[in-house]
Amino acid sequence: MPLEHVRLSQTARDQLVTLKRRTKIEHWNVLCRWALCRSLAETTVPPAIKLVTDSSVEMTWRVFAGAHGDTLWALTRYRCYRDGLPTDEETVANYFRLHLHRGIGYLIGDTRSSDIGGLVKLALTE
Repeated sequence: MPLEHVRLSQTARDQLVTLKRRTKIEHWNVLCRWALCRSLAETTVPPAIKLVTDSSVEMTWRVFAGAHGDTLWALTRYRCYRDGLPTDEETVANYFRLHLHRGIGYLIGDTRSSDIGGLVKLALTE
């Protein structure tokens, strides 16, 4: 079973606020999905850092994933497998968090993510 709740760090929250302003995308979950997919598309392993989920941003898995929950969870599990990690639920959940936070960082640092069109171009070129 995927995570029950998705929580973000204060840094990720602040970065999402900036992304919301830049892109005019209103909902955290939409930006978070873009971020997760951006990180999963990267071939390198995300750094194994201790995440402190201390922000006020929290959403259920259902809100985060929408109709794509099974697919997003399977993609994260596959990355665990491909990167030589166990595929138990706890490991997949931790890897999901690492990819989500790394992806938010990637989006905020990429000048192409300045609007929705830029996000689409980014997705098509990665």
